[in-house]
Amino acid sequence: MMYDSKSLYGSDQDGLVWGYHFAPDQPVLPITSESAAEFLASPETAKTGEFLWLHFSLSNSASEPWLQRNILLPEAFHESLHSNAGSTRLEQDGDSLVAVINDVLFNFKFDPSDIATTSLCIEPRLLVSARLQPLRSVDQLRAAVRGGHAFHSTVELLSHLLQDQANVMVDIIRQSTVRVDHIEDRLLANRISGNRNDLGSLRRVLVRLQRLLAPEPAAFFRLLNRPPKWITEADLKELQEAAEEFSLAVNDSAALVERIKILQEEIAAFVNEQTNRTLFILTIVTVMALPINMVAGLFGMNVGGIPLANHGSGFFWIVGILLALTALLAYISLGSYRDKN
Repeated sequence: MMYDSKSLYGSDQDGLVWGYHFAPDQPVLPITSESAAEFLASPETAKTGEFLWLHFSLSNSASEPWLQRNILLPEAFHESLHSNAGSTRLEQDGDSLVAVINDVLFNFKFDPSDIATTSLCIEPRLLVSARLQPLRSVDQLRAAVRGGHAFHSTVELLSHLLQDQANVMVDIIRQSTVRVDHIEDRLLANRISGNRNDLGSLRRVLVRLQRLLAPEPAAFFRLLNRPPKWITEADLKELQEAAEEFSLAVNDSAALVERIKILQEEIAAFVNEQTNRTLFILTIVTVMALPINMVAGLFGMNVGGIPLANHGSGFFWIVGILLALTALLAYISLGSYRDKN
């Protein structure tokens, strides 16, 4: 039977995007879904130190039936495939680890919606990951595998994935810092057009990343304190280093969010100052025009008894008086404006 590659969302007929077979002192080899099922069904492979990484596309409807049919995975993993996680988490379920990792899409463009989820199940012989859309940290882990990086356990793969995720967050923070520096330079040059919207959007993205990408500390440290027996001390150390990298990245993100908040307050104060100055100038102009408006209103009533109506120089007298009053009001108003500034 022939399958259209587009209809399979970059995966094979079973939903497998890629699979890798790891063996001690051997190069990593790609593996198909059929070979993976045979490997997992064979009891002899449990003592060889070999393990698999199988990565599935949930966009392919065949992936979940294949997993349920060929691999006995915890129910928590299957539930995570259909739930929206509030943050990255790593928990122990029996003798397995179940992880839900939120990460940015491969073509992340500082849009809060460019964040998706990968579900993982980690066992001694198997790491299963499943996602709807390609994610940046997962692709970086695959690049490390294809580049010849030596992995000795499934937990080491998980630790590397978490470190890649932390590196992605650090890279986003670095790019965000450059954007904030540019906006701050424009603010110092009194060019604030569009900066408020840019800062607000950037702040929302960073807060969302900080909330979703950082692992839940309680579950993470509970795992580090009471890990499954098959996890070695070296693997625990790798997980702890990944947790520390995330902690540093979250602190940097929080500091940048606070800096953005201060810039937003400065921009708001600058805009308020400009608005107040404009209103004050409009008030001065209104006060200066007050004598002319009053006289024009009085003389425009066309009733008897208007002063200087029959005087040959009456018009010039009125204009002179108005100019004097306007000059006096302008002097007082401009003096007040100078005192204010």
